[in-house]
Amino acid sequence: MSDRPYLRIATEEAFAPPELITLWRDGLSRGTIDDPGFVSLMGFYLQDPSPRARFIADRLQDLGEHRLADMDAAGVDRQIISITSPGPQFLDRADGVAIATLANDRLAEACGRHPDRFSGLTAIAPQDPGHAAKEIERGRTELGLNGVIVNSHINGEYLDDPKFWPIFEAAEAMDTPIYLHPNTPSRRMIEPLLEAGLDGAIYGFAVETGMHLLRIITSGVFDRFPNLKIVVGHLGEALPFWLYRLDYMHAAGLRAHRYPFMKPLQRKVSDYLRENVWVTTSGMAWNPAIMFCREVLGPDRVLYAMDYPYQYVPDEVATQDGLPVPPAELKAFYQTNAETVFHLGG
Repeated sequence: MSDRPYLRIATEEAFAPPELITLWRDGLSRGTIDDPGFVSLMGFYLQDPSPRARFIADRLQDLGEHRLADMDAAGVDRQIISITSPGPQFLDRADGVAIATLANDRLAEACGRHPDRFSGLTAIAPQDPGHAAKEIERGRTELGLNGVIVNSHINGEYLDDPKFWPIFEAAEAMDTPIYLHPNTPSRRMIEPLLEAGLDGAIYGFAVETGMHLLRIITSGVFDRFPNLKIVVGHLGEALPFWLYRLDYMHAAGLRAHRYPFMKPLQRKVSDYLRENVWVTTSGMAWNPAIMFCREVLGPDRVLYAMDYPYQYVPDEVATQDGLPVPPAELKAFYQTNAETVFHLGG
């Protein structure tokens, strides 16, 4: 796309089919949605008259000229696009399956129209694990999508519950990564965050999704599915900064037999984060934190992302161009790590 010796591939970029936006707007306007996290998040983006809310609601639904123009203005060569949170997971089983199917067909069509600019992740309705597993296979083999998106908790349930493990089994079998994206905290944990305005991207997302990933690790999912790949945004939802303490306290809890449900793992918590998990820089264009994650996880584990359209700040791209790394490592950060993890081009 330019004289740069690398492509900029943004790996956490959101969309929503208009049918889903209509469904959400109708529920909000009728007052039939009583989930406080959803009302706080999508109630703002879909009902507030501010320029920020209008921009995001508009761009979420665009898979054409406006999105491409924004990419060009920011110098982004390719987006890996996935359904915005909470996606199908907020719906009942039948509606969730229908929206996931529609979204995947719509996204695959857009990727077909712009094969050099768009790649996509398969949306699933985890509330129907059997269908979700089949949709993962369809997304990979029939639609040519390059991963799976799960918007964290499923109406307050988490993927460490074995009833959801057909999703992991299918993703491992297809060698397709799962992007674990935030959701607003569940009803059981949101209240102290919401009352302080901390329930969303400012902090609540990290608390909720970081906990979800830890539940997956400590439940033994990666021992059962050793080749499973999980990608998590926002520089790992703070978990890279806790590696030492996670290892120490997990081992101490096991020695003390403190929790009867916590079983020994084959590796340390930090090993799974270094070997089965990749992190992206979505919304975290801060070079000191990026460099720290590269140091403790490895440079092959950190990928570029923008978090479009929620954090569309073109100047942040230049910030990350300034990472103090050799040119080959900058190319890996922007391009080849993503190509490897998401099997782009193959």
